[in-house]
Amino acid sequence: MEAVCIDPRFLGRETHPNRKQGTQAARMTSTATPTGIVHLVDRTPQVTGAEMVAALVPPPQFADASFASYRTDDAYPSQEDAKETLIAFAGGVAPHAKRGLFRRAPKSPDRKPGVYLDGGFGVGKTHLLASIYHAMPARRKYFGSFIEYTALVGALGYQQTVELFRGSDLLCIDEFELDDPGDTMVMTRLLGELVSSGTKLAATSNTPPNALGEGRFAAQDFLREISAMSASFETLRIDGVDFRQRAVDGHAAVLPHSAYENELAAAAATGTVSDDAFGALVAHLATVHPSRYIRLLEGLQLIGVRDVSVLTDQSAALRFVAFVDRAYDAQIPVRSTGVALDGVFGEEMLAGGYRKKYLRAISRLIALTHA
Repeated sequence: MEAVCIDPRFLGRETHPNRKQGTQAARMTSTATPTGIVHLVDRTPQVTGAEMVAALVPPPQFADASFASYRTDDAYPSQEDAKETLIAFAGGVAPHAKRGLFRRAPKSPDRKPGVYLDGGFGVGKTHLLASIYHAMPARRKYFGSFIEYTALVGALGYQQTVELFRGSDLLCIDEFELDDPGDTMVMTRLLGELVSSGTKLAATSNTPPNALGEGRFAAQDFLREISAMSASFETLRIDGVDFRQRAVDGHAAVLPHSAYENELAAAAATGTVSDDAFGALVAHLATVHPSRYIRLLEGLQLIGVRDVSVLTDQSAALRFVAFVDRAYDAQIPVRSTGVALDGVFGEEMLAGGYRKKYLRAISRLIALTHA
């Protein structure tokens, strides 16, 4: 088994309280049970470097994403502009907006090797990123979140990671993070080496919805943090309204205990669902590297979380954000009791340096609790 380097930010000393036991509870072994209730706190997933590389593809919900299936909003012309530019970046053919005839998207002679998609939550940046991945006729291409790439460096070592990706045609990086200077520096160095060998890059990052000034600052932060690479990226601003909240009331759904137990029991009759106390789950996340969270959720049709409370520890909150990201990637519905999940991050946290991460998680939690 290859060792995974653990980021100290994600470590913790919490111990989880006694978890709820039930007649339907089933312990994880090597695979998830086909039906019934399991506890995530019983799962200790392992992942090798080779498995991490094999997982560098778009998440299931974007397995068939395309430029054609990206629905632009006429109220935000930047969406159509970005789509056309990205079609050209991927070497595709774009429909002419006015005449309805197909033409090859214009190629700029000085087109940069990288594109950075800057915009609010839920405007389709990941959909567009996956569309680039699917559209580019490349032999070697990779798609992953920022944390997946940094975890891979920890598992394989920097030089081996460089050799793995050297000569690849495309590297897509979803949710580029600027929180950890060390991780940012490692990625900057890695991307610099790959660009010099001909690799194209595409990256996204989040800004709060409709916060244009804050969005511009995010792009500037990105370019400043990767100053050695800034000349290689073309920044595309994508405005819009969070699609995840267009069809819901803007708040996470929360259930009374009886309804929660009924929903889990019904779901467990046909598939595997999880049931954990919120405090125990948050504590358990401190013992699992975030790159393994997707394995923690393997085989689940529903995630149940009891007695949700407001988080007060920043490290625990960041781990929970990473967990929510993986649940959203896998499109696993969430049911909960206690505090509504869109209120799990306190006002002090939302006013701090990780505001964008928390707002993204809230947007995703609202969608998952209504799924």
